[in-house]
Amino acid sequence: MNYVNQVREHFKERQIFSVADLKAFLGKAKINKNYFYLLLHNLMKKKEIHRITKGFYTFQEDITVAGFAFSPFYYGLQEALSIRNLWEQETNPIIITPRKVRSGVREIMDANVIVRRIDRRMFFGFEFIKYSNYWIPVSGIEKTFIDFIYFKEQLPENALKEMKKRIKKKVLIKYLKKCPPYIRKQAKKYF
Repeated sequence: MNYVNQVREHFKERQIFSVADLKAFLGKAKINKNYFYLLLHNLMKKKEIHRITKGFYTFQEDITVAGFAFSPFYYGLQEALSIRNLWEQETNPIIITPRKVRSGVREIMDANVIVRRIDRRMFFGFEFIKYSNYWIPVSGIEKTFIDFIYFKEQLPENALKEMKKRIKKKVLIKYLKKCPPYIRKQAKKYF
C-alpha cells in the first residue's frame, strides 16, 4: 500500500506516465518486476488511472492528455478547427504524429480518439495553446489547411470560408514550399 501512495503522489499531476517511468521511480526499492504490472492493474481496476496506449497511463480524467502518449504530436484536422473556433461541431480528438504507430480509431477513456501518421518532413506548423487546463500542440490555420489536402479529407465549406479570412498568405506560402508538389497544386485550387 505504501508504494501505491508514493505512485499516486509522484504521478498524479503529470499528464501521462509510462511503465518505464514507474520502474525508474520504484526501481530503488528492488521490487519484483511483476509487481509493477499488478500495481497498474489494481489502479486501473479502481479506475484511478486510465490506459492510453501500450505502456502509457494517466491519473487525469481529461481526454486531452491522450496525445502526450504519442509524442511528438499535435492535434489537427477537424480537432484543430474546433479548438481554433473555426467550426461549431464536436469532434473526436485527432492526434497527428510522425511516430510509427498504428493509425486509426482507438478507444481511450471511453472515447474514440483518431491517430494519424504524418511524414516527418510534414511535421511542422503547430503551436502550443492553453486548452482544458493543459498547454497542447495544435496545428496552425495554415497547416490545418495543408493537412486536409495531405490526408485527402473533405474540408467543410463553412470552415474553409472562415479559414480563408484568417490564413496569413506569407505563412501559407512558406509552408507550401516545404510540401510535395501535389499539395502545392491542390492548394492553388482554393485560392
